[in-house]
Amino acid sequence: MTAIRFGTDGWRAIIGRDYTFDNVALCAQGVAQYLRSEGRTRGGLMVGYDTRFASEEFAAEVAQVLAGNGIVAHLCDRASPTPVVSYNILARKAEGAAIITASHNPWQWNGFKYKPEYAGSATTEVTARLEQEIERAAVHGVKRLPVEEARKRGLLLDVDPTGPYLENLARLVDFPALRGAGLHIASDAMWGAGAGYFPTVLSNGSTRVEEIHGGRNPLFPGMANPEPIAHNLVPLSHCIQRTRADVGLALDGDADRFGLMDERGESITTLQTFSLLCLYLLEVRKQRGPLVRSITMSGMVNKLGVAFGVPVFETPVGFKFLGPVFMREDALAAGEESGGYAFRGNIPERDGIISGLMFLDMMVKTGKRPSELLAHLFDVVGPHFYDRWDVHFDPERRKATQERLAAARPDSLAGKQVERIDTQDGHRFLLAGGHWCLVRFSGTEPLVRMYAEAESPDAVKQLLGVVRDLAGL
Repeated sequence: MTAIRFGTDGWRAIIGRDYTFDNVALCAQGVAQYLRSEGRTRGGLMVGYDTRFASEEFAAEVAQVLAGNGIVAHLCDRASPTPVVSYNILARKAEGAAIITASHNPWQWNGFKYKPEYAGSATTEVTARLEQEIERAAVHGVKRLPVEEARKRGLLLDVDPTGPYLENLARLVDFPALRGAGLHIASDAMWGAGAGYFPTVLSNGSTRVEEIHGGRNPLFPGMANPEPIAHNLVPLSHCIQRTRADVGLALDGDADRFGLMDERGESITTLQTFSLLCLYLLEVRKQRGPLVRSITMSGMVNKLGVAFGVPVFETPVGFKFLGPVFMREDALAAGEESGGYAFRGNIPERDGIISGLMFLDMMVKTGKRPSELLAHLFDVVGPHFYDRWDVHFDPERRKATQERLAAARPDSLAGKQVERIDTQDGHRFLLAGGHWCLVRFSGTEPLVRMYAEAESPDAVKQLLGVVRDLAGL
């Protein structure tokens, strides 16, 4: 049996190698056993999927396993964004969701995300229980009820998850104002499950949306992977320049991450984007509440907390850590470097669609272009620039790299004094002036990620080069 282990957000594997129908069925059986052990079967389980190869067939496999265990499967009738499926947990009072998606991973991958009843990422404690139940299922077997029989018995319900989600968005964002603003928006759906959402929400007014990569293509052509970061957004940049759009919005493969480009077709980093959205909530909408950030998120968030008198909480990487703090503190917003942001009134989880709509609302309410908004942010907190390098590594070298980093005690990096080393999630070097750099292993892929934030793009590049040498990569 393949060892099924849940990483930062779910289990992911290469299709046809470890990601097979049998292993997906084991995941579903493990979830069914977990729900029964917790006495949480009455509301059934949402089952969603993205646009990857055979995702709908894998989702049907999950549904028939749930039905075989007497648990109602609310099976989405179309490929749907992860935040849309997650919101339906609350709207339909379901016990959680199983979502077939590998999010931003390359085309060869697929995955299995589990969302508990609160519609956020599963905690480490929950995923440990799921792994135990999956191991039990591998020994004792899987129960199935064929799809058509499950439908006849009322154990499989086909649902359109779009309506409840859009109704909630309309409570959080002024749709009529956005539709009538006369904006010209370029959007990149990255061949993913978020295709059509921006055009649908913003239609029937003077605002226009030109969407690229809005069809389904499981190979994600034209990009390394469906992740809305600078090197994948060249087509969106060209679209902005060609059409003279006011802004560019991008979603990842399952639309829980958000990427932003300005009116010149230049990328705005994920750290700058979340800081802008926090500034929007605090300054434009006059809302107050704690902010939650991962250790890879910008120091600008802390400076905004000081400027507006709100507390800032810091967590390890992943919404399985951010989400619980977000809920506990009734936070205004939570964000991580990957482009995943959550907001009060929605789900305690990443949502790329609402992130894009909120940024548009910031443009409309301030009358400023994206580059002008970024300049205003820098006026408030000072200039901050950021980059991330991902380096593939031989898994056999992981221990040696970890030991090398653990032994590193530099006094300075790229001429900046090291004030503190934080090892709660990787090795983070906190530098003079509020700058930082970090080395950590990906929770879902054989990658070492290196991050840096500093006062200029050149300073960021220098830091990344130094820290790569420090790790011996």
